[in-house]
Formats: sequence, C-alpha cells, structure tokens
Amino acid sequence: MLDWPDEMPDAERDELINSIARHVVCRRLETPAVLLLEMHRPVSFMASQSLIVLTPMLAPLIGLGAMQRGSLLLQKRENVERLIERIEQLAQERSERERTERAERKARNAAR
Repeated sequence: MLDWPDEMPDAERDELINSIARHVVCRRLETPAVLLLEMHRPVSFMASQSLIVLTPMLAPLIGLGAMQRGSLLLQKRENVERLIERIEQLAQERSERERTERAERKARNAAR
C-alpha cells in the first residue's frame, strides 16, 4: 500500500517552491507561469487530487516523489500564492541585476 502523507513540512514546501520558481525564472517563463497559476488558483485543490488519480500513469515518467510533492503543494491555495510571489520576487531580482550589469557595461564602454 502506498503511504501518501497528509501534509508537507514547511521547509520542504519552501524548498520546492524555490526550486520551481528558479526554474521558471531561469527560462524566462514568469509571465505565462504567473498567468497560469492565477487562472487555476481556484481549482488548485482539484488539480492536486487529479495528480493523485493520475499517479499510476505519470509516476513512472516523473517519479512517485515528484507526484506526491506536487499534489501536496497544490492542496492549499496559499501555496500557489507563495509560488506566484516567489516567481515575481526572483524575476524582479533578475531584472535589477541585469539593469545594474547593463549600466556597468555602458559605463565601461563610455570610459574607453
């Protein structure tokens, strides 16, 4: 029998949210990801239950642990909100870093 935990520990939840957000921002998909998450926030619980139902078909492809973590993350709407906030935060940090690098490059080129 499969042991499916009832809740995800906060540390594991935060680590998973960070990981997902970093992957999204690294690929510059923050806008479509936030749009998708915002649109589906009201049905996030149903999505988590769908992952449980689809586990026998998807677990061989992506792993049982990933299915469990994804389902547990989507069970609570506040986790979806946390993910959206983290994506937006990382995207803002990347934008500021790129802006600073551009300004430094421009200053170096002007000094030449």
